[in-house]
Amino acid sequence: MTGRRRITIAGAGPGGICTAVKLKQAGIEDFVLLEKSHRPGGTWAKNRYPGLSCDVPSLVYSFSFEPKVDWSRPFATQPEILEYMAHVVETYDLAPHIRYGTEIREAHWDDAEAAWRIATGDGWTTSSDVFVTAVGMFNKLRWPDIRGLDDFAGPTVHSGAWPESGLDLRGKTVAVIGSAAAAVQMIPEIAAQAARLDVYQRTANWVFPKDDTPFTPEEIAARVADPSIADRMRDEAFDFFERLLTYADRALIADLEAKGAENLAQVRDPELRERLRPKLPFGAQRPLNSDVYYPTFNEDHVTLITDPIGAITARGVRTTDGTERPVDVLVLATGYEANRFLSVIDVVGRDGLYLGRAWADGPHAYRGVSVAGFPNLFMLYGPNTNTGSILTMLELQADYILDKLARMEREDLDWLEVREDVMDAYNVTLQEGIAEVAAWHEIGSRYYRHESGRIVTQFPGNMTAFRTMLETADDDAYVGGAVQEPVAAAG
Repeated sequence: MTGRRRITIAGAGPGGICTAVKLKQAGIEDFVLLEKSHRPGGTWAKNRYPGLSCDVPSLVYSFSFEPKVDWSRPFATQPEILEYMAHVVETYDLAPHIRYGTEIREAHWDDAEAAWRIATGDGWTTSSDVFVTAVGMFNKLRWPDIRGLDDFAGPTVHSGAWPESGLDLRGKTVAVIGSAAAAVQMIPEIAAQAARLDVYQRTANWVFPKDDTPFTPEEIAARVADPSIADRMRDEAFDFFERLLTYADRALIADLEAKGAENLAQVRDPELRERLRPKLPFGAQRPLNSDVYYPTFNEDHVTLITDPIGAITARGVRTTDGTERPVDVLVLATGYEANRFLSVIDVVGRDGLYLGRAWADGPHAYRGVSVAGFPNLFMLYGPNTNTGSILTMLELQADYILDKLARMEREDLDWLEVREDVMDAYNVTLQEGIAEVAAWHEIGSRYYRHESGRIVTQFPGNMTAFRTMLETADDDAYVGGAVQEPVAAAG
């Protein structure tokens, strides 16, 4: 076991990278990032399916301390985002702090030592005063509950586990199961290779125009020469999101729905167009954007199938009407169990309390960062923090965590823990806000919802509201203390 550290961070994705930079800027060097993969980037390193790109404008997808103005296109692709994350790691000299190929399996709070004891899959262990989890929402693959899935004789590939060497689909018959975020990005790319493509859709999604024409060299050079151009573009994008995220601007939503209908109008066949038309209100599911998704269905070799799947067979996919369609490759675009959060790590707090047990009715936290019964545990991209541009949200959360670490240093505290009554009251208010967003309560918004019915991913407001909340002083929300030194026996 290694010596005790001040801070251990789970994950070297955007959240872990951001927190590490903030620690260094605060003069804190005693920290380590434990990363499961062999490179930084988090979800951008793990995901590599064809067509993968950012779903918010590139110019809002960089940290305030390292703004990037030379993005090559309005919505950056995975390789460029991964390159940016590697750039931040190098610029801020984070590499010496990162231990790659290290998957955290367990984290147990030691009350007597006021420390987290952390064990990894390769047998490496460490002890840490503070444990910061930056594993995000996208860790556990969601495998569809379809009879016979293991019976398929050909390759089965999940969008979240695309082979690093790629997948040659030229001349193949491919079935894609799913039609949400990953599917909308990958289907046009797969269609360009496959001899035949069957798309199995359960629920039609809102897919808006993306307007993703690459920037010209002249446009990029102008922003580099005058960063204020990028600032103005960034401000415009933020203003748009701030209006959208409250779900209160009915005129804006009506305008978006009209643009979604215009986008859908690219599908020439009227019957097919109706099957692709979303039936759920805007916001009930994650909004998507693409300029090329709908035109793909005009291709003769692409078939949309909306009949329910009855079973997977050795040869292909059989729908409930008895039709079996043979395929060579099965692609599962079924996403992640995004409502599970820290399920990939066994976290045990005070008195042997398992976090999974504390979250039996759904993950919840105070301000999305702290959980009662788990001292010195801070989360990034925790429960109910999903809104707007995630890099902005992560930076706000990292600043909040740094404020708590500064308090521990200032008051000489060995441990700091949110009060349970404060956490509970916060979540009552939070769910009241969530209840006002009617679209989130439609059947179909499984992305947001725990089995209990609680919506556990979304924050009912925009990024400004989240910033205001985190910047509001809350010292009385926490209790802290120091480890009691044992009293020597009288001689």
